[in-house]
Amino acid sequence: MKAQDALRRAVPLLRDAGIEDGARDARVLLAHALGIGHDRLTLKLQDDMTEPQEALYDAALQARLARQPVAQITGRRLFWGQSFRVTRDTLDPRPETETLVAEALKEPFLKLLDLGTGTGCILLSCLKGMPLARGLGTDISDPALQVAMGNTRDLGLEARARFRKSDWFASVTGTFDLIVSNPPYIAASEMPSLAPEVRDWEPDLALTPGGDGLDAYRAIAQGAGSRLMPGGRLLVEIGPTQGQAVAAMFRAAGLEDIRILPDMDGRDRVVAAVKPGGDRCGAA
Repeated sequence: MKAQDALRRAVPLLRDAGIEDGARDARVLLAHALGIGHDRLTLKLQDDMTEPQEALYDAALQARLARQPVAQITGRRLFWGQSFRVTRDTLDPRPETETLVAEALKEPFLKLLDLGTGTGCILLSCLKGMPLARGLGTDISDPALQVAMGNTRDLGLEARARFRKSDWFASVTGTFDLIVSNPPYIAASEMPSLAPEVRDWEPDLALTPGGDGLDAYRAIAQGAGSRLMPGGRLLVEIGPTQGQAVAAMFRAAGLEDIRILPDMDGRDRVVAAVKPGGDRCGAA
């Protein structure tokens, strides 16, 4: 079977299953089965597929029909211009999280802490953009930490990134001029309404703390002051309705210059705060 025939057969299968962007997914999965980059697929559509390639494509399509996320099927996700390994033990890095990275890189930093690092995409992207900086990534999940360390090796950042198992600040020592986090923030009541790609395939531990979804921010607000240098920054990703509540927590914790920042779609996505004192640009 030619690659274009396999693609022509796959697209309606995904669309009929109600999968948004089925045509795009079919192309990405075909490139994966062929072992090529997505940008080279058009050049290969006239080629005959081998039996192993056809089998791999069929398996990938069945996984997608079961609503497994494309990044888990291919094992990779592009984030901030870099390819990150993704597994069922980690959140799938999302484009809106790049809002946090962009904000982090607006000011210099030398010592970075990433709480709940997952794939390590935030930590490693920040380090890529700040060549003199070093960072610590923490997570409560051992398998997630293994994924993050693998991504660190892939990106050649072993000398500047280290990892530690920790429940938020519990095992963290020292101070940092930048703390970032994309914590679990989905309320328990919202979990059933999530897309099956998220609800059924991504780790609950990284999605929801239970209750109102704000427990992680309470822990971060309580502990950030003792781990931030004077003038150090705190940046957290939030759900679109959580900005005011999280800002209030940070304000009550004595942080200042609190801002709620939108993502590319105009939805509230990041809360930024600063520890009083110090020189903002010299906090490192």
